[in-house]
Amino acid sequence: MAVLEIYIARHGETEWSVSGRHTGSTDLPLTARGEEKAVSLRPRLTHVQFDTVFSSPMQRARRTAELAGFPDPRVTPLLQEVDYGEYEGLTSIQIHEANPSWEVYSDGSPGGETPDQIYERALQFIALAATSGSRVLAFAHGHILRAVGAAWIHADVKVAGGLMLDVATLSVLQDDGHRLITLWNAP
Repeated sequence: MAVLEIYIARHGETEWSVSGRHTGSTDLPLTARGEEKAVSLRPRLTHVQFDTVFSSPMQRARRTAELAGFPDPRVTPLLQEVDYGEYEGLTSIQIHEANPSWEVYSDGSPGGETPDQIYERALQFIALAATSGSRVLAFAHGHILRAVGAAWIHADVKVAGGLMLDVATLSVLQDDGHRLITLWNAP
């Protein structure tokens, strides 16, 4: 059996990621620091040969891919950030003022995606990656990539709530007959 590796990279910093605002469909650029951090991914990825490189359609993910040395990723909506609906642009603190127990992977967002929809999209991306070569790289967003991590190890989507994923970090998922997370949230 061939080993499958999926490298996942979260995009660099944006103004909203700095302020903690939920950024799903709002298409923000990277900050200058976000661009620097995206460039810092390049040395870790330069010597790895990828069969396919994917990106979310959002400019922050595509620009991170470009700065990391992958200017022409295959864009897929499966890697789009979670649809926060009415919570788009709000911080968790603001959301918790109205709904103190809210958690995206347990509750979803009013007018946005449900936890089941998030998880299903994560599973669909994993299936796509599995048919795209033995080593794949994906540039995307914090909440969808955390869901991919949980789905990878066949865990409930709620487990994604316990997976920290900083901006401009790298994680590696491996399947050698057993699905493992071999690296997570590495700067």
